[in-house]
Amino acid sequence: MGEKGSKRTTEATHAAAALAEVLSELGEVAEKGMFGGYGVFLDGLMFALVDSSGRQFFRVDDTTRPAYEAAGSEKHGRMPYMTIPVDVLADDGRLLEWGRSAHAVAVAAKA
Repeated sequence: MGEKGSKRTTEATHAAAALAEVLSELGEVAEKGMFGGYGVFLDGLMFALVDSSGRQFFRVDDTTRPAYEAAGSEKHGRMPYMTIPVDVLADDGRLLEWGRSAHAVAVAAKA
């Protein structure tokens, strides 16, 4: 997701589709256009997002944030999302592992 009023780019559309394709192994993943970017949902919960420039983020909490910080990830504004590390994006197995963790964070936040 980008700033309100941002225009969705081709990069954002491709990044959201690629992320959703890999994460579909977790279940029925859906992408929804939001604020120039995309929210990525599993079981009705948003656990990932893609901003209008195509940067990809996972939901974090106090237990998962240190791994992202150690990898040099950046926070998405005031939202509890951080950029997915490049080495994680390059490895489908690790991406699924981090995605599963991000979804668990979203589930816990809803409880």
